[in-house]
Amino acid sequence: MILEDRLKAAIRAVPDFPKPGILFRDITPVLEDAALCNACVDGFLESLKGQRIDAIAGIESRGFLFGMPLAMKLGVPFVTVRKKGKLPWKTVAYKYDLEYGSAEVEMHVDTVKPGMRVLVHDDLLATGGTAMAAAELIRMQQGTVAGFSFLIELSFLRGVERLRPYNADIFRLATY
Repeated sequence: MILEDRLKAAIRAVPDFPKPGILFRDITPVLEDAALCNACVDGFLESLKGQRIDAIAGIESRGFLFGMPLAMKLGVPFVTVRKKGKLPWKTVAYKYDLEYGSAEVEMHVDTVKPGMRVLVHDDLLATGGTAMAAAELIRMQQGTVAGFSFLIELSFLRGVERLRPYNADIFRLATY
């Protein structure tokens, strides 16, 4: 069974969460399967072959789950992208619009050095707003977005369109 099929068999579909009309893709069963988690990290590594990656930027909080092991396997730093107010030191911040309201993410000012090629990683690509905000944080520090990686893409929400201006590869292990 290929990795995408294994993932889709493990991911739980939860209707009407967090509100009516939403079909939530729950990755908790994936996390409970160590062999599948290892296969996911290996799948990301395979996708990234030949790419120069100087750091992984994981988006809070589920982007930390596979982003950190991936950074460890690549032997590169792991950079955290967090909600505003969660980091203890000097930060750079980026505010962006959501479907209903806005959000702001930040990272420490000294995590991305000029010229670094940084992979943005999260568990899910939906509308692309948070991944785009992480990419902007990288650019604000004179880094380059080396690519984007996601466990799941919800293609009907067209998040890929928001990420195209970065001219970076977009990797995903499962697409709905």
